[in-house]
Amino acid sequence: MLNIGVLVSGGGSNLQAIIDGCEKGEIKGNIKVVISNKEDAFGLERAKKHNIRAVFEKNEDEVIKILKEENVDLVVLAGYLKIISPKFVSEFRNKMMNIHPSLIPSFCGDGFYGERVHQAVIDYGAKVSGATVHFVNEEADAGPIIMQDTVKVMD
Repeated sequence: MLNIGVLVSGGGSNLQAIIDGCEKGEIKGNIKVVISNKEDAFGLERAKKHNIRAVFEKNEDEVIKILKEENVDLVVLAGYLKIISPKFVSEFRNKMMNIHPSLIPSFCGDGFYGERVHQAVIDYGAKVSGATVHFVNEEADAGPIIMQDTVKVMD
């Protein structure tokens, strides 16, 4: 069973899906800690409701320290709106995933996060969109793709 650390910046809807998956046995893991770079992130409240350690921390070195203290095998960036450093990547190389709300390589990279991604898809006139889970590397949204799924864009 994997020890999972989840980094969030907002509401934590992806975090909730991971919590639900762990509780149902669909994800063979245990969320050890949820860390947010925003003190008022609702994702921290979601973690607390499920008796998961919830930490507000902006300092990247402290985040790394916490993840290591919790013996985390996998780090999931679930709506974490902060670009991480090459040092952070090297600490968790091939052990860190990001959930991105588009079909990479479209609508990704600097400035493409949250609702901005969806608005860009609509503005462009794309007929399909989706989500991508990928390993994190030193470039934003450029790591190897693990999986993607599509959704039709309605008029």
